[in-house]
Amino acid sequence: MSQPFIPFALPQIGDDEIQAVTEALRSGWVTTGPQTKLFEKTFSEYIGGGVESIAVNSATAGLHLALEALGIGPGDEVIAPTLTFTATVEVVRYLGADPILVDVDPVTLNMDVELLRKAITPRTKAIMPVHYGGLSCNMDAILALAREHGLKVVEDAAHALPTTWNGALIGSLASDITVFSFYANKTMTTGEGGMIVTRDAELAKRMKIMRLHGINRDAFDRFVSRTPAWYYEVVAPGFKYNLTDIASALGLKQLARLPAFLERRQYLAARYFDLLADLPLILPADAPKGDVHAWHLYVIRLADDARVSRDDVIQGLSDRGIGTSVHYVPLHRQPYWRDRYSLTPEMFPHADKAYTRMLSIPLFTAMSDADQLRVVESLRDILR
Repeated sequence: MSQPFIPFALPQIGDDEIQAVTEALRSGWVTTGPQTKLFEKTFSEYIGGGVESIAVNSATAGLHLALEALGIGPGDEVIAPTLTFTATVEVVRYLGADPILVDVDPVTLNMDVELLRKAITPRTKAIMPVHYGGLSCNMDAILALAREHGLKVVEDAAHALPTTWNGALIGSLASDITVFSFYANKTMTTGEGGMIVTRDAELAKRMKIMRLHGINRDAFDRFVSRTPAWYYEVVAPGFKYNLTDIASALGLKQLARLPAFLERRQYLAARYFDLLADLPLILPADAPKGDVHAWHLYVIRLADDARVSRDDVIQGLSDRGIGTSVHYVPLHRQPYWRDRYSLTPEMFPHADKAYTRMLSIPLFTAMSDADQLRVVESLRDILR
């Protein structure tokens, strides 16, 4: 009898989440309403630092709203790493601006700060650091560069809850806007969804308006008012980016479990470090001492002396009933970005080499110790 399949990722949904979603359904308010307002308030309290939170239906929507609120438009440039998901920079094109891609540090796989510095031009308006896999970028250096050149900073924190930098949670730093993801494989989930955080009241006001058709009053506020409140005004050509109460009810329960989720991810990551140390692999960079790596991903790379290819390893694990993924095919290799901006692998040597050797192995909170040992033993067998 074959062993059960071990997926690359799996959300951990319990009875509390199921009950909360059921209660939201029975309440009669299933779109953006009281649960979403409570989720935003609770998330702001979790991040701290006086931030305001805005719930959206995806992190992609959040990044789009962030750049729109900052006034990014045609002729502008926004700098981002090539080793990220296309959502990070597709929103730049939504607004008619141009993403400028830079290579990554070969150890952390985060944006190389010196290359970031060299990429700044008179057209540069914003920097979008991506906290790859759950490890914080060097935010001191990035924020210093932004101040020096008068640039805005929008953190793509899709992987980074609850990552810290210098002891402070990502989302509470001096960036203009930070955007989190609650997609199904993230450190907590609402199925689809995301959260924007900012301390800037004017940016928050703009993003709230643009989140729902450019209307100047939330539907929830209009429909629960004790006085007739049917009137509203469309003040901008907005979007349909609101999060439902069904998703928010799930998010509230997941957020409460985030400390336990983090503890389990840290345990599994530490165990991988120990069990894989003698194999011909480059293991991921850990957070600096005193800081937190969220461990959304555990990305291994084949060392130069490995005698099999990355694709051989992926196929070998698949044959043994183990799921993997690759994060990511770098943007400079994707046809749209490659062709539009005439990008070549030689322009991004570190990201390109990492891509040809990397794979993400299973790491999720419901993963058992026995599952993890099976992954490790399979890797040992293949790498022999």
